[in-house]
Amino acid sequence: MPTSPKLSASLEQGGAPTSIAPALADVTASDSTLRRFLHGLPGVDAVGLEARAASLGTRSIKTTAKAYAIDLAISMVDLTTLEGADTPGKVRALGAKAVHPDPTDRTTPATAAVCVYPDMVATAKEAVAGSGVKVASVATAFPAGRAALDVKLADVRDAVAAGADEIDMVIDRGAFLAGKYLKVYDEIVAVKEACGASARLKVIFETGELSTYDNIRRASWLGMLAGADFIKTSTGKVAVNATPANTLLMLEAVRDFRAQTGVQVGVKPAGGIRTSKDAIKFLVLVNETAGEDWLDNHWFRFGASSLLNDLLMQRQKLATGRYSGPDYVTVD
Repeated sequence: MPTSPKLSASLEQGGAPTSIAPALADVTASDSTLRRFLHGLPGVDAVGLEARAASLGTRSIKTTAKAYAIDLAISMVDLTTLEGADTPGKVRALGAKAVHPDPTDRTTPATAAVCVYPDMVATAKEAVAGSGVKVASVATAFPAGRAALDVKLADVRDAVAAGADEIDMVIDRGAFLAGKYLKVYDEIVAVKEACGASARLKVIFETGELSTYDNIRRASWLGMLAGADFIKTSTGKVAVNATPANTLLMLEAVRDFRAQTGVQVGVKPAGGIRTSKDAIKFLVLVNETAGEDWLDNHWFRFGASSLLNDLLMQRQKLATGRYSGPDYVTVD
């Protein structure tokens, strides 16, 4: 079966990963071949998945390991503000916090990124200049994704032109749930091309709207086939966001995808992760499922706003033996 012309073009232009095995490249040759592949993936044992996620969440962490895990989690945070009331001042303050999360302790690691709307990218970029903190921008008509493709691509190009290092796009959930997999695939490829060589692409599935674990597995493979650098659970704007079970499922997907293709893809759970205890549970999932190669902020992120405050308070508790006062951390 010949490779899809659309996929061939994306390979030449930097869309899908160039090292994807030919057998997997062929599955995007047509809507029917892509559907056959996605529906041929093993069905998810929901009870088994949730039981394993719950079991891994009970693992105890020793004090020294906990200190390491907290610092690792801080370094993995995409510190996020995505509100209609965002102002340049708020974004500058967020950037300052990302660079120095605890101004009283400069041994505290910086966060991985700040995540903002496209019109705030330039402000965020200035705020973190010279620090190594990335600027991520949501795009493609976030959070609903209900816009024409040319509008979505303009959104991406504007963010990249303003200096975004990463783009967090939302898939067309309506198209996906209607079984129009090639439409979703082609859109991801087009957005990847719009990112150019300078921005990594995170593909958001909005797992709370996909209804089933089988759909989450299919979306994960679809995103990776199309060239996602990260697959991401959620926008944080719906009732059900990141959970241990849906994140575990996505970690299994990236592990299996690398085994078949040699291409490593990151994972970003987002929304609803608020405490250090929660974050450490997710790190255990990463270690036990995908492995140590993913225990780095190049391959795993937390999409969060309030999580960082709890990590900082727990970090001080380990260092001093007592919890800080309520004014120790900034109010986001």
